[in-house]
Amino acid sequence: MDYVGRIFRPPSEASSLLLQVTVGCSHNRCAYCDMYRDKRFAAKPWEIVEEDIERARALGPRFSRVFLCDGDALILSTDRLVRILERLRERVPWVERVGTYGDTRSVGRKSVDELRQLADLGLGIVYHGVESGSDEVLRFIDKGGTAAECVDTAKKLREAGLIHSVIVLLGIGGTRLSAAHARDTARLLTEMDPPFVGALTTTVVPGTPLAELEERGEFELPGKFGLLSELRTLIADSSFSGCRFSSNHASNYLPVRADLPARKAELVRVLDGVIAEADESKLKPEWMRGL
Repeated sequence: MDYVGRIFRPPSEASSLLLQVTVGCSHNRCAYCDMYRDKRFAAKPWEIVEEDIERARALGPRFSRVFLCDGDALILSTDRLVRILERLRERVPWVERVGTYGDTRSVGRKSVDELRQLADLGLGIVYHGVESGSDEVLRFIDKGGTAAECVDTAKKLREAGLIHSVIVLLGIGGTRLSAAHARDTARLLTEMDPPFVGALTTTVVPGTPLAELEERGEFELPGKFGLLSELRTLIADSSFSGCRFSSNHASNYLPVRADLPARKAELVRVLDGVIAEADESKLKPEWMRGL
């Protein structure tokens, strides 16, 4: 397969074929992210994408899912995405689902009918890095979207029949905005009501704007139990009709995976106990953590 630079995908796409259809991220300004800073955003030429699909066909049915890389492949025009999905359906018909990253910008540029057309051609899931429900935090990290736009995004994806998997970041508001970040994110998740939520822990990556803010004393990551307090608020203060909630990413100090609201009370009790005990030996050690 033709890959330009580093390639990233959600943890749940570990067994998927990774098909790079864009290089980099069209926004590429989020303060915490260094994933695509070494790339200039561009759509990959059709000839290269077509060749990669032929390579995928030659592999045979070793995979049942395809993930479209890079950062926001959904930003491509509907016509281009239709061409990719149609070729995948034609040449690798055993594929059961195609996934991609998307956000308020890429979803906002498409109508429900366009999104439904993509769903009919095999696009099944959109992973959306919401990060925070606080507009103040979103401005601080230069996310490029608002909480209200996230609600609109969730509505459009639901109407189009696409699975919506939301990612939020523990600690991204720093100590100063920690309480507001957790409270507003819980409220936003309630309004969005996605079927999947993944909570990751912010890691300050050298060379990013967030690292520069930390060096200047303008950002301080909450301590381990402060981060767990945020997680507790997210779970306790949100209301879902049915959600698989996870914080089992490698970056997290306390892995959680449960269906909400069924296990909400249980998770809150567990988190209350861990926070009250404040025993770091109960948490994932630093050497086991990573992006």
